[in-house]
Amino acid sequence: MIKVHDDQLRRLLPHRELNRKVWDLDSPSSPSLKPEIKDALLKIANEFYLFLNIDAPIDDIIFTGSLANFNYTKLSDIDVHVLIDFSKVDENVDLVRSYMMSKKSIWNDEHNIFVRGFEVEMYPQDENVTGQLRAAGVYSIVTDEWLSMPRILNSKIDLCEVKTKAECIMYKIDDVLRSTARLASIDRLKKKIRDMRLSGLERSGEFSVENLVFKLLRGNGYIGKLYDAAIKDFDDSLSIKQETILREFIYESISDV
Repeated sequence: MIKVHDDQLRRLLPHRELNRKVWDLDSPSSPSLKPEIKDALLKIANEFYLFLNIDAPIDDIIFTGSLANFNYTKLSDIDVHVLIDFSKVDENVDLVRSYMMSKKSIWNDEHNIFVRGFEVEMYPQDENVTGQLRAAGVYSIVTDEWLSMPRILNSKIDLCEVKTKAECIMYKIDDVLRSTARLASIDRLKKKIRDMRLSGLERSGEFSVENLVFKLLRGNGYIGKLYDAAIKDFDDSLSIKQETILREFIYESISDV
């Protein structure tokens, strides 16, 4: 029976302070990045920038995501965005964006870098769309200051609704994965989940029911199951199966007799 357990729900609740492994909470003004964390992230960001192999300069390097907020978990990544003006790379910004996303995927697939037990995820970010970041907490690693301070959520989170929605989607995922010729259904479900999350982020931010449902599904492996099945089915659709090759070989052999 599909069920979301109470301990999974409790892990979604916001903390009352930022993660002490990463942040100096005793700073006189506001929490600041620990010096050793800052130095490590700057070094990683520089290597990532060199890997991008572009001439445009870095405008900033920012730390964002759940570890720059109060909704971190032990599975959270350190999300580092290297800000670059894509138009200074090439006037075809769409082409630059595609190139950057490809380089990001290759880098993150080839590297498993951890800082204080948290995996570092690198992103190239267009300086011209920085304001579109939906994170509540954004910290400049270069200037050592908050660009957007995270806020502790005061309103009550409806964990009952999170549980109900998550279990419903888990059932749908299992149902789709049991079916044959499922690739189109998987793609529709992926889009539905993605749209649900974006809608929640735009309306209520990081602690919206929809975003918490997504985090729960990702944490218990359901998002991974869906994407792994989509990749496998897509690859299979482009592959020639061994039995097909054997049938063609037998047919050709008989035809030659």
